Amino acid sequence: QVQLVESGGGLVQPGGSLRLTCTSSRTIFSIDRMAWYRQKPGISKESRELVAGIWLSGDIKYSDAVKGRFTISTDPSQNTIYLQMDNLKPDDTAVYYCFARPNARTDAYWGQGTQVTVSS
Repeated sequence: QVQLVESGGGLVQPGGSLRLTCTSSRTIFSIDRMAWYRQKPGISKESRELVAGIWLSGDIKYSDAVKGRFTISTDPSQNTIYLQMDNLKPDDTAVYYCFARPNARTDAYWGQGTQVTVSS
């Protein structure tokens, strides 16, 4: 079982920045894959969009929509992952969810989500 708690969402103007934080109840050294997903208004849970993922191997993947603007990172000492979001656009407006899958044989875990709204 893994509990994930996100924070850091809010309202920001276009071009602004936010940093999301996700703290895990389990050491992230025991989790093979962690990621940030987002669910835009009117989109179903099943169609959540992968924003950025990070593997225990050190591999990182970004969606084309955020590449060059968002950065995923970890702080293993705090069992925390971050999503630094720069040059935000109105199209980034969504609920952002933290995701963890300890390994391919285990369940996936989700945080409760944090709202990000980009608007002038």
